[in-house]
Amino acid sequence: MERTRTRAGAAVFLMLILGHLGNALEVPLDLAQPPTITQQSPKDYIIDPRENIVIHCEAKGKPHPSFSWTRNGTHFDIDQDPKVTMRPRSGTLVVDISGEKAETYEGVYQCTARNKHGAAVSNNIVIRQSRSPLWSKERNEPIRVQEGEALVLHCRPPAGLPPPIIFWMDVNFQRLPQSSRVFQALNGDLYFSNVLKEDSRNDYICYACFPHTQTIQQKQPITLLVLNHGSVEERKPTFLIPSGSSSSKMVLRGQVLELECITEGLPTPEVSWSKLSGEFPDKRTSIVTFQKILRIVNVSDADAGEYRCTAHNRLASIHHTIRVTVKAAPYWITTPRNLVLAPREKGQLICRASGTPKPTINWAMNGIPIENSPEDSNRKVEGDTIIFEEVQTGSSAVYQCNASNEYGYLLSNAFVNVLSETPRVLTPANQVYQVIRNNHALLDCSSFGSPIPKITWFKDSQSSTLEGDPYLLHENGTLEIYVAQALNSGKYICVARNTLGIAENHVYLEVKEPTRILKQPKYKVAQRNMNVVFECKVKHDPTLIPIMIWLKDNGELPDDERFLVDSDSLTITDVTENDAGTYTCIMNTTLDHDSASAELTVVEAAPTPAVIYEQPDPPTDLELTDMKPRSVQLTWIPGDEHKSPIHKFVIQYTDSLHDHGHWHNLTHVPGGKTTAHLELSPYVHYSFRVLALNAVGLSDPSNPSHMYKTNPAAPDENPSGVKGFGTEHDNLMILWKPLSVLQANGPGLQYKVMWRQKDLDKNWTSVTVANVSKFMVSGTPTFTPYEVKVQAINNNGIGPDPAVVIGHSGEDLPVQAPDSVQVLVLNSTLAEVHWEPVPLKTVRGHLKGYKVYYWRERSLHKHNPHRVEQQLLSFSGNKSHGMLPGLQPYSLYLFNVRVYNGKGEGPASSNLQFETPEGVPGPPSFLRITNSNLNNLTLEWGPPNDCNGHLTGYILKYQQVNNSNELGPIEELVLPANKTSVTLPNLKYSTRYKFYFNAKTGQGAGPVITEEAVTIMDEVLMYQPSVDEVGGGNTRTQTSPPIAGSPPRHPFHKVHPAAPAFGNISSSVGEDGMLISWEYWGAEKHVYVEYIIKNDNTLGEEDWQKEYVNGSQAYVLKGLKEGLSYRVRVVAKGHDDQAVLHQSEELLVTVPAMPSRQADIATQGWFIGLMCAIALLILVLLIICFIKRNKGGKYPVKEKEDAHTDPEFQPMKEDDCTFGEYSDTEDHKPLKGSRTPSNGTVHRDSSDESLVDYGGGDGQFNEDGSFIGQYSGKSSIRETAEAHSPVNTTTMNSFV
Repeated sequence: MERTRTRAGAAVFLMLILGHLGNALEVPLDLAQPPTITQQSPKDYIIDPRENIVIHCEAKGKPHPSFSWTRNGTHFDIDQDPKVTMRPRSGTLVVDISGEKAETYEGVYQCTARNKHGAAVSNNIVIRQSRSPLWSKERNEPIRVQEGEALVLHCRPPAGLPPPIIFWMDVNFQRLPQSSRVFQALNGDLYFSNVLKEDSRNDYICYACFPHTQTIQQKQPITLLVLNHGSVEERKPTFLIPSGSSSSKMVLRGQVLELECITEGLPTPEVSWSKLSGEFPDKRTSIVTFQKILRIVNVSDADAGEYRCTAHNRLASIHHTIRVTVKAAPYWITTPRNLVLAPREKGQLICRASGTPKPTINWAMNGIPIENSPEDSNRKVEGDTIIFEEVQTGSSAVYQCNASNEYGYLLSNAFVNVLSETPRVLTPANQVYQVIRNNHALLDCSSFGSPIPKITWFKDSQSSTLEGDPYLLHENGTLEIYVAQALNSGKYICVARNTLGIAENHVYLEVKEPTRILKQPKYKVAQRNMNVVFECKVKHDPTLIPIMIWLKDNGELPDDERFLVDSDSLTITDVTENDAGTYTCIMNTTLDHDSASAELTVVEAAPTPAVIYEQPDPPTDLELTDMKPRSVQLTWIPGDEHKSPIHKFVIQYTDSLHDHGHWHNLTHVPGGKTTAHLELSPYVHYSFRVLALNAVGLSDPSNPSHMYKTNPAAPDENPSGVKGFGTEHDNLMILWKPLSVLQANGPGLQYKVMWRQKDLDKNWTSVTVANVSKFMVSGTPTFTPYEVKVQAINNNGIGPDPAVVIGHSGEDLPVQAPDSVQVLVLNSTLAEVHWEPVPLKTVRGHLKGYKVYYWRERSLHKHNPHRVEQQLLSFSGNKSHGMLPGLQPYSLYLFNVRVYNGKGEGPASSNLQFETPEGVPGPPSFLRITNSNLNNLTLEWGPPNDCNGHLTGYILKYQQVNNSNELGPIEELVLPANKTSVTLPNLKYSTRYKFYFNAKTGQGAGPVITEEAVTIMDEVLMYQPSVDEVGGGNTRTQTSPPIAGSPPRHPFHKVHPAAPAFGNISSSVGEDGMLISWEYWGAEKHVYVEYIIKNDNTLGEEDWQKEYVNGSQAYVLKGLKEGLSYRVRVVAKGHDDQAVLHQSEELLVTVPAMPSRQADIATQGWFIGLMCAIALLILVLLIICFIKRNKGGKYPVKEKEDAHTDPEFQPMKEDDCTFGEYSDTEDHKPLKGSRTPSNGTVHRDSSDESLVDYGGGDGQFNEDGSFIGQYSGKSSIRETAEAHSPVNTTTMNSFV
């Protein structure tokens, strides 16, 4: 059985800490800053000539930067070229190449992003058009070669951009077989170390694949004739590539090194590689193409040296040495980083790069070489570093570092931003971090300010900063708790402070219990058709949601109903041989997981018993030898292992003199040993026994050995844990941990206790006590240091000299209050208290720290007295100041300071008071809509419960909300502080509005509360499924489906007018009946829809039919007679349902008559039969035409029979360079469905077909070179403008 456990945080801690500490300096975008390039196209940009050209250049800055471009070193005027546009608020160029040649826009482009604080520049972007030129026209004569000779078939593909991929195939589009004898070189040529008779064929075809334009071109087929004019002589190996005995090759760092060694000879030579100056890098080296090519990827400087290629056959062996040198384009050592400085601060930009040869470093400022930039006495350039001294406001700029050598260049922008900014915390407020106990915890405090803020952390209401174990504060403000425990849970306060101000943020840490598997699945052996149960009981943190997963052989369980998964078990019924394997239970939570595995073995239900593993038998024949006063040798004979090897032996002992019958572990030895050397203690009567352990478990204990008695001796050690302290102000308690029976070494154990006053007494006072653990010294002065030691004694002598421990007599209460108490109010919620520490002699004990008692006496609003309970903050250690967080703004506070020790608190200082300044107010106590009409609304509100200062007014913002919950433009009103309502006129009728309302003081605006309301609608709202109700800052969404006959009411705020009570009554016809809808503003709830047939003079007032509508504003009348007209009205009655209080105007509605059903001709039998006969006749005609067409087609034969097919480029799959359709017409005519080349390029057709894989087929070339085979093209292929080939098209096999 195997078990693994993973904890969140431990596995990803390294990535997290690198992410936390490695981020570049980010300036918030609402602050002034120079431009920063955020996106740009690659340096070498190969474009597709069939698509518009897009050259990316994106940047950020404040103000937003403007963009300009250069082309080939001169200004590129975008406005002068109608084909070129620049995207809004971007520097990205889009070139429309329709009607233009893409090559017109080839060149070197560079983008500049500029604002008033500086200018950043992009790399030089080289734009080049991809090219796939045609193969030059050629006629290949047959090649005749004697059997056994070497041969090279040259490919010589056209030079494309990027270079093509080369492969050789036959006329049936099958790859030509390659081997150590026949293979393709790096340049695409096909080499034969020696030719054989079977190499003769007339269809050696080289194909060039151009992935960028998705085309394939083929060379004219080559005919090879192998002659046999007698016996073939063997010959020694000879190098074809490279020639001679040595050569050299240069490669750039980071690129791929390919060394090629091509030989000829008979028999075929075998090739091997070695490095003379070292070993090949294991993970970066491969030898491919039948040992002909050595490839090393991601080349480093260590790959330079001499490489040897050895080729040999049975006649000889030859060598070729290739000397490899590694050069390097520039690469970064230190990239310059953005610099934010406050006025008169210092800083430096560092730009370090390496390469071979060493790069040259050049600096520029705002895109201009720095030597041509304005002089600045506060700036000094020293090679790869720019040093800034006492920077001034207005000296912000973007600096460019260019590192270049003959193999390339690097360009990096870094700005220097000079500004003064109070601190701000960028980490979201109230963020909750969760971590598993005993794992790392990282609490973010990302901040910004200039000067750079200093970060301090506090926990809960503690005033002391979090420093030292277990906390680690990183430079970026992140607080790390290396091993998080439950006591670390709570609220953490991050405070960012610089010379201009202070900011704070609260985050929360929750430390969760780890997930553990308590009962693990066990190994099972089961007979076929039996049931098996694997148990997996788990304990996890109750606040985390667990998910149990079972795996079989690290994959999903079979989709079989025989596998039954329960909350803590897996049951397999009717097991089969296929069920054997390893089963793993995994308990996942959002933070961690635990897993355990067990194996299932399935055996036949046969007489042959399965292998049964058992715990071993106990060892036997224990014997004691080499007996000494303090040691003995124990030997034994192992018991039966029961087919499971013994891992180790455990030796136990019992002491018949002091602890008879209790066995204790003494030591253990590996399973391969049968002896153990045992270290013993004096004055013990030992008996030993041995237990064996294998994979199944422990054996039973062996029989005990003979007793071995050791002689008593003087103690070897003294008591541990000695300390001295006082329980009262005039005593000294001396404590120690007594020796155990084994440590006593003999009978009569006692302790000699010694003490003396430190730095005063020279002689020790001592007393000998029995085997106890403490002694009290009385009559000592208050809190005086004493030297203390305790020595062990028994009947055989005394122990070694004891160590001296410093202790103190008892403490008493401090006698002096702190002096010079002062307070500094930092902001509306934070104050700093300072005091003069008291003399240590007046503390009369261990100085624990200082306590500050403070309370809010009242609000500074005269009408709002409010005293709260006294609060306490403790500051440990000999501190002289502390922070009081969480204060109420605009309040009067009182406080005092006291020193405390282990005994208690000293006297309090005099009460001092301070006032907190104004803060932002709390939310208004309420906001409601009290009146709603067609075009106006009235809002009422209450002042905040916590004004936190003098209210200066209110801010009301509102906007329309349409039916799809899209928000309109925001309108804003500023209202005076003494106002509690407002009416908004000229609103749009039948419209929902959302309101945002908050109060403000001189310090700013407080939190916003929201509300929604609707102006009175001019017609009924029907079937609106959801309404957002917002109030008090909270949002609740209710959703209810429409109900036929009783559409839902809408919880909008409405106030009805005085009269009339009904309005906007209307009707519409539906499938269920006549829908009547209306507006109603009355208070009465008894509303009815009444209706009666029009012009029926026999009916009176009492004959009106009534339908109770249950408070709705719409109703469906069912059962009305077709073709009749009805008079309809809506009435509201009193509670007695007698008196009509309100009545709508009458509405005349007519129920339409349903048309009678007429016979549909499409359902008549005679019509269906006629249509089937016509369809059958058309099908027969189509078949006859198809047969006629196939019989009548003829293939044209060219006049010259020795000519082969004229190859054409063909459409190709982008991923694997496979062909689409094939056609053979006249020279260089495109294939049907392929792209037509123009000036070496190919333009994309809107009807491009997908490409098929190439594989085996039955196509072949006829004598005249025309293609006879099958086509697999799409039926929708667009015909070209050229003459059509008379070749009949059938399906052509694809090839691979």
